[in-house]
Amino acid sequence: MRDTRESRLLLVLLIAVAFALITVDIRGGEDSPVDGARQAAAAAFGPIEDGVASAVDPVGNAVSAVRDSGERHDRLAGLEKENAALKAKLGSDDRNRSRLAQLDKILKIAGAGQYGIKGAEVIAIGAAQGFSWTITIDVGANDGVRRDMTVLNGDGLVGRVTTVGPDTATVLLASDPDFTVGTRMEASDELGFASGQGDLPLRVELLNGKADVKKGDRLVTFGSQADKPFVPGVPVGVVSRVDPSGGDLTRTLYVTPYVSFTKLDIVGVVVQAPTKDPRDTVLPSKPKPVPTPTVTVTVTPNANAPVDGQQQ
Repeated sequence: MRDTRESRLLLVLLIAVAFALITVDIRGGEDSPVDGARQAAAAAFGPIEDGVASAVDPVGNAVSAVRDSGERHDRLAGLEKENAALKAKLGSDDRNRSRLAQLDKILKIAGAGQYGIKGAEVIAIGAAQGFSWTITIDVGANDGVRRDMTVLNGDGLVGRVTTVGPDTATVLLASDPDFTVGTRMEASDELGFASGQGDLPLRVELLNGKADVKKGDRLVTFGSQADKPFVPGVPVGVVSRVDPSGGDLTRTLYVTPYVSFTKLDIVGVVVQAPTKDPRDTVLPSKPKPVPTPTVTVTVTPNANAPVDGQQQ
């Protein structure tokens, strides 16, 4: 369209009419005389507006997502933190249940042997103290622990206290090659000396070279003078092998210890010895033998079978 005087006058007229309609609509409020025309226009152009809005809506959503991403990240981080705390709590509960079970076993063995014990937690192993098989526990002189006290757990003999500090103590494990303890055989009362062999079974030298010993026999501690370093009756282990008797003055046995020295957590230091030797009473009950089922096969004679010496 050319920029003529008529076109400019038409533009001015349209603008004046528009302002007039706006003024009339505002003054009319809800009873505006142009309301019907506005509704008709909305009906005509509404679908077009919806289509345009749908087309640009993903862009708006993307902008909102970027704006809310920080908040969502914070919520996700919070949920992850709660999950981690829950997992840690569950793990802690499992560990606490395990420790309670260990402590319960220690209390039972202490009750059976009438040992006065001081419970302790293993806080270090021997690598930090040299090449010996040792552990460090979290009780010491302030807790009444002294050198040459017996250490046990719910399974049996762990070792003896060798070094004591104010709040910690070092325990030489029964598996250490420098460890030796007097033993007594269950029932037969045969005496001997058990020595550690690292991760191998304990080696026991019986004083009686002709002693009648077999695999599966059990041993306990014999005890020491004044109950130091060993109190009597603590379970030591089960005979796993017996060397043939060759007429020697002693007889060699190999004993699998009751205690697993690589899984120590809660132990007890015997701070008060029993007034009476418990002998074999602290040993666990022997498992009852399971009877071997026997099958009897009965052959029923066949009436059609040939009689001996006759052909069918």
